[in-house]
This record gives sequence, structure tokens and C-alpha cells, in this order.
Amino acid sequence: MKTLVLAEKPDMGRNIAKAIEPKAVNKKTHLEGERYIITWAIGHLVGLAEPDKYDVRYKKWRIEDLPIIPDTFKLIPHYKTRSQLKVIADLAKQCGTIINACDAGREGQLIFSFIQQHLKLRHPVQRLWISDLTPETIRQGFAQLRDGSEFEHLTKAARARSEADWLIGMNGSRAFTTKHRELLSVGRVQTPVLALIYDREKQIEAFRSLTYYEVEAGFSQESTRYPGKWQGERITDRQRADEIAAKVKGRPGRITSYEIKDTREYPYRLYDLTLLQREANGKYGFSAKKTLDLAQSLYEKHKVITYPRTNSNYVTEQNIPEMHRALSSLQGTDYDSLVQQAARSFVHKNNRHVCNPAKVEDHHAILPTAKKAGSLSADEQKLYDMIVRRFLSHFYPPAQYKMHTVITEVAEETFKTTVKQLLDLGWKIVYSGTEDSKKNSKRKKEEENEEVETDKPFSVDKSLGVLCTDAAVQEKETQPPKPFTEGTLLKAMESAGKQIEDEDLREAIKDSGLGTPATRAATIERLKKVGYIRMQGKRIELEPKGRSAVELIRGAGIELLTSPEMTGQWERRLNEIARGQASDTAFMEKVKEFTVYIVNKVRSQPQADQAAFAQPEAPAKGRSRAASGKR
Repeated sequence: MKTLVLAEKPDMGRNIAKAIEPKAVNKKTHLEGERYIITWAIGHLVGLAEPDKYDVRYKKWRIEDLPIIPDTFKLIPHYKTRSQLKVIADLAKQCGTIINACDAGREGQLIFSFIQQHLKLRHPVQRLWISDLTPETIRQGFAQLRDGSEFEHLTKAARARSEADWLIGMNGSRAFTTKHRELLSVGRVQTPVLALIYDREKQIEAFRSLTYYEVEAGFSQESTRYPGKWQGERITDRQRADEIAAKVKGRPGRITSYEIKDTREYPYRLYDLTLLQREANGKYGFSAKKTLDLAQSLYEKHKVITYPRTNSNYVTEQNIPEMHRALSSLQGTDYDSLVQQAARSFVHKNNRHVCNPAKVEDHHAILPTAKKAGSLSADEQKLYDMIVRRFLSHFYPPAQYKMHTVITEVAEETFKTTVKQLLDLGWKIVYSGTEDSKKNSKRKKEEENEEVETDKPFSVDKSLGVLCTDAAVQEKETQPPKPFTEGTLLKAMESAGKQIEDEDLREAIKDSGLGTPATRAATIERLKKVGYIRMQGKRIELEPKGRSAVELIRGAGIELLTSPEMTGQWERRLNEIARGQASDTAFMEKVKEFTVYIVNKVRSQPQADQAAFAQPEAPAKGRSRAASGKR
């Protein structure tokens, strides 16, 4: 008997057929070859049933009927794609074994598992686990098929995620909606994300600006000129600042300290999906969903990048030869000159900036494949360019600088100067002439630290005096926290809400973030769809309904439901279940307890005033809501 290959989507099925059954007959719903019949799901063909499938009385939303906690969860086919489910059932009867070729991740595993359960398939199952769709990788994956039982723990984690979301979403949404007579959507992940946006808006509203003053001086020593910033406690009195400037201007001074340090800057980490979404949002204004869709197209349709729904910024030793092949394939393309200058010797198994198997779980970082890019759309090209340049940068040496730190004293006042002298661009040549978002953000940060960048030689002589040629007072104001963009919100979701700037520390808690790389975009889209947030350019603005939802949830005493840290811990536990380190049964018992707790808290809550959900009057023409004070 033949083997049935079940892919997640039609494009993937056709790619598999081209690689393993090039002469397969196209029968529209499937492709049939000598050894394999290849068909596909169309995303989720089967899902968890709505409450009314357990009891007809649940068709009406009544708080008296809550909580709804099924003993066993029922599955139901999605109406629009039920014909494809029948195709799979009929084809399975003709086959002796099945290969699960759905996306290699938790959601792909769930799609297959639900189909398998609903159709009562009893066939032996093997698993295709690959990270790109090039013919070579597909054939290699079929040569190394794994037994389906190896993924039992991943299936348990996928089901636990799905059932937990059902329990919290169905019961929480019904409880708040029926109590407050307003359609309020509640979710295990979406509610903490909404709370992040709410808390940021409250911080902005509570912010009170403070005016302060900085004294900046100019110094000269023979032919060398350099600026310096006055050192001391923040000055809030303009007269005090003016006095310091007048005191030092035109006066001689001395260098009390001069330190030189050689530093290196290594390439930025390879992309995972969230980092790619964040940077594409900052650079091009792409929404998280748009970036995911573009990346999926580059992966499935064009086959020019590896699997995009990854949470890793590293590769394994086995990926190093693939990276070298991908580098060679870029010869003769628009990147040819960069390839000619690249050195393969920088990408090797001992380079921990690239190769770190301990930080690769299901999938390695996003890489270009050895397939040359053909006709990409303008936006696909932009995203592909980001991925290729990040990849190429790792075949270059680190950028090298000399850091000069000068402490100058004039009239008993102290000034500090930091000069960053470029010695060798190294990998930064890959971005020369481009507007790289991370590079720009880094430069802004450096400007805030009063760093002066130069590619010209710089030096001073500590033994010689200096002259303060000028001194001026700069009036400045403290700035409020910035409203979230999709890019900065993704960063907050990834770190479970902890606003951590340190990359390594963020990496350490990465597995306890809100949602997964594959689901974060959908969460943001969901918040837009239910009317909780809206976009004002790149900026995310909270709608009255979203504000009221958070206040009602917290007012009911269910702060846990809005806690990013708690939901991050749930995500961590799901990862532990997937690795066989935790029990899915114990996890679900905790979720059920929390579901009961939510319903009981809402039941005893006073009903909200309907005015709390109303849209404010439209601001005057030409003025934003922020400008008119209606946030």
C-alpha cells in the first residue's frame, strides 16, 4: 500500500511532491505518485467545539451556566473546509502508513493531531521535521523520517495550549460580557498584552515633565578640538547653569584623566521571527502580521528562506555547511560584491555568536536558502534583504574602535568627553548606504550618552593644558515613556512584559514570554478586531473599550489574568510539557481552578456603567486624540 503524506498547506504539499514524486499526477485535492499520495490540510481543518455542542442551553450566554468545563473536549470540522477533510479520510483508507508533514512546530503538531483524532486514523505515523522547503532538504528529511511517537510530548503541549485557551477565553468572555452587557473578549494571552498597553498609557498620562539644564563646553589643545559635558547632579536652576558656563568660558583647564580602550562590535544576532517583526516594523512600518505573511511567502512560495516561525537566533553545527552553500548561491546576485569580500572562516562551529546548539530547540535562526530569489514583490524584497544582510554580516570581522574617555577640569568644574574612533568597519560594511533600523536606534542611544563618533584620528596630551573656547547652556525636558508600536509591543511580549534592555538577560527569560513567535501577530490583530486598540500611524492607541476591559478585570480582583509574568510562566510550563519535563494533566487542573475563580469573581462584581465603553467625541480637525487630551 502507498503512504499518505499530509502537509499543512497546498503549497507545501506541492513542494514535497516535486521533491519525492516528480511524476505524481495532480488530482486537485492531492497528488498521487508511485509510492506516495500527497495531500494537505488548509491550516486548521478541525477545532475545539463551541459550548452549545456539549449542551444546547449554552447557545444563550448566561452567567448562571458558567463555568463551562468539559470532561472531554469535543472536536468539530470547520465548515468551509470540511470537503478537504473528507478527501483526507478517503485517501487514508487507501494507505497503510501516514507521514505527518505539517509545519515542524507546536501548531503544526496540533493540526495533525486533531485531524488524526477526528477521523479516527489508526495508521502508523512517521514525522517529517524540516526547516526549509528546498528539494534537497525535503529529500534529506524523507531519508531521516522520525517515529511519530517521538512527538507525543509536543502533542500534549499543543493540546494543553488549545484547551487552556478555550477554557479561559470561553468562560472569561461570557462572564464579563453577560455581567456588563457589552461584548468583552478575554484571553489567556490577549488580556495580559492589552494590560501592557493600558499600563503604558497610564504612565504617559501620569507623566509630568521636568525642565533641566546641561552645560556643554568646547575645548582646544593645539590642533585638537573636542566637546565636553559638565559632570554633576542634574541642574534644574537656569541661573546655576548660566553661572557655570560663564565661570569656565575662556578659561584655561587641564586634563585630569585620559583613557584609551580598544573595543569590538560583533554582528547583530541572526533573526528569529519576533526580532524580524520588530525590526521590520521599525524600519518599514510593517505590522507583525504583514511580516509573518511575507516571511511565510518567502518560505513556502519562493523557498528562499528557512522556516520563519522560529524563536532561535542561532544555528547548530549541522547548519554551518548549509550557510556556506547559501553564501555561494548569492554570487552573481545583487549581493555579489559583499559575497566576494566575505570570509567563510568566520562562520564555524566554535563561533558562539552564530552556532549555539543549546539555544536551538525546534528550529534554527531564519537563514536564506541556497535557492536564488526570483521575482519577489517589493515588500518581499525588503524583508528578504533584511534577512540576507543579517546573514552576510556574520561572514565579516567585528567592527573595531578606539574609545577615548577624557576628563577635563576648568575652574574646579569637571567635564567628560567620550570619543568613539572608528578603526575598521568590519561587518558594518554590509549595511553601508542602507537605513538599518538597529543601527539607527544604536546611534540614537549613543547620542543620548554624549558619545562622539569619528573616523579621523583623535588624541590629546594629558601633560599639556587646554583652553575652554566656548560654553553654552542647553535647556532640556524629561520625556514621557513612548507609546507602544507593534515593534516595541512585540519586544515586551517576548520578555513577558519586563522592560529589559540587556539582550542576554532578555534571552535568558525568552522561553517565558507572552505567546509564541507564531501567535504574537494574531494576538495583536485580535486586539484590533475586538475594538480594544487602534493604530495611529505606527503608534498603538488604547480605545475606551480596551481601557474599560482592563479596569473591569482588575476591579473584579482577577489581576492574575492581566499579568504578563504569570502568562509567561504558563508558556514556560507548556514548553516543559513539550520536553517531557512537566505534566499536561497537572497544568490543565490549574487552568480549570483558575477558570472557576474567574467566574466567581465576575459574578460578584457590580455592573459597569455603559458610558465606560463609549467612544469619545472626535477631536477637532487636524488634532490627534493625544493633542486634544482625549487619550
